[in-house]
Amino acid sequence: MPVEPIPGRVTAAAEGDVVVFLIGMRINRWRAVRHWLPALRAMPRMIKELSRDGNSGLLGYQLLAGSPRDRTVVQYWESREKLLAYASDRNKEHRPAWTAFNRQARSSEGAVGIWHETYIVPAGSYESIYSGMPVQGLGKAHGVEPVARRGERAAERLEAARSA
Repeated sequence: MPVEPIPGRVTAAAEGDVVVFLIGMRINRWRAVRHWLPALRAMPRMIKELSRDGNSGLLGYQLLAGSPRDRTVVQYWESREKLLAYASDRNKEHRPAWTAFNRQARSSEGAVGIWHETYIVPAGSYESIYSGMPVQGLGKAHGVEPVARRGERAAERLEAARSA
């Protein structure tokens, strides 16, 4: 379903620290389908589970296009505590999928790889602008507001965030 661009310039309405979680996988051996297909199928289940639970802490996510063998998801979280709680909860999709991946990885001889990075970005250390675009990334996770409320230039928005 196409999303209409927002006219004019807006910025993310994020306040305080921002938690950004990048997660991805890479298919290293196409013919080893039984090794990489479970990992490929696990992420949509997790995203669906998190999106349905308003208390999960997931604020938004975005799939990034890459090569046919790579899949990457950028996630924005309410807090590091909620991200870590989800990752370790035995009753949620992640923990069993991670256990199965580790078990399978021992016999897969590198058929599939996974990675993640977590960033806790302090208030005043991020800024954004969206011009003639559908809402993306941080703006999609936190909502948007007119650029003028935070500053017309990147330097002004960063300085305003530090002073808040």
